[in-house]
Amino acid sequence: MTKKQKKVRNRIIIVLIMFASLMILEKTGVLDPIPWYGQFVIFLVPYIIIGYDVIKKACINISHGQVFDENFLMMIATFGAFGIGEYSEALAVMLFYQVGELFQSVAVSKSRQSISDLMSIAPESANIVREDGSVEEVDPEEVSVGDTILVRAGEKIPVDGTVLEGESFVDTAALTGESVPRRVATGDDVISGCVNGEGILKLRAIKAYEDSTVAKILELVENASNKKSRMENFITRFARYYTPVVTIGAVLLAVLPPLLGQLAFSDSIRRACIFLIVSCPCALVISVPLGFFGGIGASSKKGVLVKGSNFLEAAALIDTVVFDKTGTITKGEFKVSEIIPSGQSSFSEDELLTLAAAGEAFSNHPIARSIIQCYQERNGGAAPDTSLIDQAQTKEIAGNGLSTVYNGKELLLGNSRLIDVPASIGLLDESAGTVIYIGYDGSYAGAIVIADTIKGGVKEAISSLYDIGVKRAVMLTGDNKDIAQHVADQVGINDVKAGLLPADKVSAVEKMLNEEDNNKRLAFVGDGINDAPVLMRADVGIAMGSLGSDAAIEAADIVIMDDDLRKISSVVRIARKTVRIVKENIVFALAVKLIILVLGALGLTTMWLAVFGDVGVAVIAILNSMRALNDK
Repeated sequence: MTKKQKKVRNRIIIVLIMFASLMILEKTGVLDPIPWYGQFVIFLVPYIIIGYDVIKKACINISHGQVFDENFLMMIATFGAFGIGEYSEALAVMLFYQVGELFQSVAVSKSRQSISDLMSIAPESANIVREDGSVEEVDPEEVSVGDTILVRAGEKIPVDGTVLEGESFVDTAALTGESVPRRVATGDDVISGCVNGEGILKLRAIKAYEDSTVAKILELVENASNKKSRMENFITRFARYYTPVVTIGAVLLAVLPPLLGQLAFSDSIRRACIFLIVSCPCALVISVPLGFFGGIGASSKKGVLVKGSNFLEAAALIDTVVFDKTGTITKGEFKVSEIIPSGQSSFSEDELLTLAAAGEAFSNHPIARSIIQCYQERNGGAAPDTSLIDQAQTKEIAGNGLSTVYNGKELLLGNSRLIDVPASIGLLDESAGTVIYIGYDGSYAGAIVIADTIKGGVKEAISSLYDIGVKRAVMLTGDNKDIAQHVADQVGINDVKAGLLPADKVSAVEKMLNEEDNNKRLAFVGDGINDAPVLMRADVGIAMGSLGSDAAIEAADIVIMDDDLRKISSVVRIARKTVRIVKENIVFALAVKLIILVLGALGLTTMWLAVFGDVGVAVIAILNSMRALNDK
């Protein structure tokens, strides 16, 4: 609890003891000999102790022209109860109203805590290493691009940077929700907000603080509450008109029956007070945004940043999910997936890889780098031996591959147009990836298959989407149809659109949006770098944050702070649960209030039931909203 909450709690305890004592005295007849004005003062003291802040707020709001709110309703209702001699009821209404308000305040604080945990990623200082070797502690905002930063064990990384010296494990839990630390070494990029677990790291700042990941995330979290859902906007508009209407209704209920000779003034005022107490809209005004806040908090615990309750509400209606391939389903990293000797030559897999690595050693092509990387992984990090390569006779053959001389014999690396593959062996199926055929000394030696690796957990992610009721999963890619279909078959996607340019992806999504039912939504999942136009066009743009990609954070509505696609189904499930809880609160609160309002107007209920209609309903609705925080 905060200091303010503790003060309110202490006031409630004191007044609750006083109220219980007064009720005992009243029921045993001890207060009967005391004249009305004496009883008025006795009950007024605890009433002022517990309700002075409500009366103060009501008066301040009235002076600012904001008359109709819950403070005004409580003030008028309790003043009316005092006016007709219902002192204990007046005190009870204010006491239990404050109990409800405290409960609401604690609930909101708990809901905010899950998002506050994300806010705690903000670094408090940065250690700049000066040219003379000294270290100066400065505010993170004073760090410039190119500065050398020292990060000790246990300290937060202040700005995005590249590791110059050192090796460590960094804790990314605040950003990604993952408890497993990430290993970083010289040359690796690190993002602000992560905690250095051990050792000392020296970084070169690659972004100023205001442009760094942590600053962008904090800005988005702070602005998330401004983007309200349709249900929140409805409740806001509803309360704006509802409160004045019930206030006018209460006045008419207090005045008209006595004027028409049907009721005494004391009875009509009692009914009007009950009407005012029940009509307080705090159960709706608080529980609805609290439910969405809880849903956003539950998502943040999983390392998923939802930019507003409107996007959470839209996520609950998703029934089509469209995926970009490269960088989203696959890693966008070419790796050797197979080494296939011809069977008609004496080369082993390792010897074939040695030939290819030596031939590609002087190329910067991504496929060449993947072959060299595979060689190094198999040979303890050693570079390929190029001493047998005649570099002067090495030449690129545009669109086909390269030729060189290895150990005095011709070496060819390329496609089937460059190397003559025997018909008895046959060409490999290129749907598995890019095939590099190898010819040596005039004969076919074998082939190496280079493929873009699929991210871990993608198949489970697609399966879980189908399990929660998503009807359609689509993959868009610029790759050829064979490779795209091969990837789709591996992950369980049955709808593939291949050979697309970035503009074609927008058109494809536009077409699918036109096919969507009005009550359903389409989500696009991309890596946020080259998919920004599609992310913005979809009903819900979900970006793979890649630990804080700028384009992802800017363009998307929902950002998954690591690249785990399995979290999409979690967010959809959280969104559906949140919307269901909010709808339950709206129906429950309106139904109970309407029943008690009608009974109160007819004189068939008491002020105690009115207290339940306000405080009790609010507490139940808030408890229900708190369920949105918990996702199991």
